[in-house]
Amino acid sequence: MNNNVFHILVVDDDDRIRELVKQYLEENNFLVTTAIDAFDAKKKLDIIKFDIVILDIMMPGKSGLTFTEEFKKTNSTPIVLLTAKGETVDRIKGLETGADDYLSKPFEPKELLLRIKNILNKTKKPVLPNEIYIGNSIINLKKLQIKTEKKTIRINPQEKKILEKMLEVPGKVFSRHDIGKIINISKERTIDVMITRLRQKIETSPKNPKYLQTIRGSGYALWIE
Repeated sequence: MNNNVFHILVVDDDDRIRELVKQYLEENNFLVTTAIDAFDAKKKLDIIKFDIVILDIMMPGKSGLTFTEEFKKTNSTPIVLLTAKGETVDRIKGLETGADDYLSKPFEPKELLLRIKNILNKTKKPVLPNEIYIGNSIINLKKLQIKTEKKTIRINPQEKKILEKMLEVPGKVFSRHDIGKIINISKERTIDVMITRLRQKIETSPKNPKYLQTIRGSGYALWIE
């Protein structure tokens, strides 16, 4: 399977709705597996890693609410609940079980699609390669090291966290506040010192940085050629 294709499990005892949702999601480039009830869903979840579950609440046997509550105790896979119940109290109950979103029937397929995309955007982080090249330096986050032409330099766990976040979105400006949240530090001076040390490990000329740059009045950005 293409690693860029998300795999969705659609669970609904209504054949018509189940197949309509399956068809619509497949037309929008998702891989879709279906299940007719909670027990069928569990069998498939035990052997397949899904990216998201679309789950009906009102099903014979075990309800979607009970299934969600049990499933979420040991799994973080996002769940969107579908139900004919649209009352506020029902929505709250659904979310209290651990569901990530809630959509009342009847619904527009496009709305379901948008909700799925929103959840995936929040939960799916880009997978960084083991080695990342920045100029003449090679960063290996797993080994906590940076290799240059002349030597290998260690990085500490806090530096790893900063690099990891910046490498996920090259060119994005991170304010001191953003960086402080990443490493749980509030003192701006301490953050500036950490950035300076990272420059010394990455840049050929730390005083004239080419990659880890200061964006005046905004913060810092990491550029990759």
